[in-house]
Amino acid sequence: QVQLVESGGGLVQPGGSLRLSCAASVSIFSHNAMGWFRQAPGKQRELVAAITSGGNTNYADSVKGRFTISGDNAKNMRYLQMSSLKPEDTAVYYCNAPLAWEYGNSWWSPGDYWGQGTQVTVSS
Repeated sequence: QVQLVESGGGLVQPGGSLRLSCAASVSIFSHNAMGWFRQAPGKQRELVAAITSGGNTNYADSVKGRFTISGDNAKNMRYLQMSSLKPEDTAVYYCNAPLAWEYGNSWWSPGDYWGQGTQVTVSS
């Protein structure tokens, strides 16, 4: 059974930074793409960043230039570095794998495994 565990959320002021981590119980990231999603109250869950097993990345327009997705296959870890945070980034952030997505494609579909989520609140 694959388990994904997010950490690193919290309260931050506008303009601040946070780094989220996603730890997998097995080496699922070594052969599969992975995505960071977020869900704000009253809104649908949205994909904000994705990374292939080889390190190719893609971002939602709303976070381009501010968020960076990365990973360490040897440690079964994925990260989301978030900078220049805005109040509209407030949401519960989830990691998901295996993300059905290939670099260069606009189509994607979430995989079977989700973390429990970590709250990110951007507020002064």
